[in-house]
Amino acid sequence: MPPGVGGVAMVYVVSRAIVRRLLSIVFLVKSIGAEREPATGPVVVCGNHRSFLDPPIIACYLRRQVTFLAKAELFRVPVLSWFIRSCGAFPVQRGGMSMETMKTAIKVLKDGGMLVVFPEGTRQKTEKLGEGKKGAASMALRSKANILPVAIIGKYKPFRRLKVVYGEPFDAAEAVAHLPPAEQADALTVKIMSAIQDLLDRHR
Repeated sequence: MPPGVGGVAMVYVVSRAIVRRLLSIVFLVKSIGAEREPATGPVVVCGNHRSFLDPPIIACYLRRQVTFLAKAELFRVPVLSWFIRSCGAFPVQRGGMSMETMKTAIKVLKDGGMLVVFPEGTRQKTEKLGEGKKGAASMALRSKANILPVAIIGKYKPFRRLKVVYGEPFDAAEAVAHLPPAEQADALTVKIMSAIQDLLDRHR
């Protein structure tokens, strides 16, 4: 359901506005390159992962509604479960992505949606980019999606400047079309992580 239509989308739109305002006050967030967001079609938004605040920071500067993967434990709290579902999240079990979660993610993309994925798989304790897992690449290839790389730069400290930088989107399948199918997911993962690292290097 597109933003602005129906109750769920309205919750998302209002929540995004509130979160964006709070982040701009508390973390002095500066957004760079959000206009690069593809206007239509499936998009896997791939960013570095430092904090549980990464998903809302990435989402609230984008025009389109995005979908998240969130820890299954969060969905056991009734009011919180309703809220995060309304904001586009669906559960992923601890310890890895299940087949059911993968199917849900691919359906979101095949329906033309945007999905936020952190290829590192878990939050990193340092500013150094971790090793990428190929789940995001596999989703993008199977759904014929674009990749939108994102870098969150800075420390989550009140009243210290934090930047969220959106890179140039690229077609996942086209990026690895020259390779045999068995090698494409791994190669695309390398390209995704390189794109995130490039943003980190250029905007620190």
